[in-house]
Amino acid sequence: MLKNNENVVIKLNGKTYFCPVEVTMDIIGGKWTAPILWYLIENTLRYSELKRLLVTISERMLIKELKALEKHGLIERKAYPVVPPKVEYSLSEAGKSLTPLVQLISRWGEEFSKDHGEYVK
Repeated sequence: MLKNNENVVIKLNGKTYFCPVEVTMDIIGGKWTAPILWYLIENTLRYSELKRLLVTISERMLIKELKALEKHGLIERKAYPVVPPKVEYSLSEAGKSLTPLVQLISRWGEEFSKDHGEYVK
């Protein structure tokens, strides 16, 4: 990518990117990433609550996504030393910084659905 007539090269987590959009999409571009962030904007949720909200996600995929979001520093995982195990997820400060973007994605999806499909509340 050219920025101010200079090539931009971004090195992050062992990967090389040539555009900041590549970085963003690599981190939040997965099918389930934005919905998980959406549900955590105003709530701290347990694994089972997230699973219930993300109706069609498999357990394997939810675990994978949560681990990736934690690795990227977008969510925080808090485990309580109780039986049965209790784990809660919430947005980190970096995750909270994505709130305006996730809200914009939600609004765009709602409007697009109303204009090009069927939007059922």
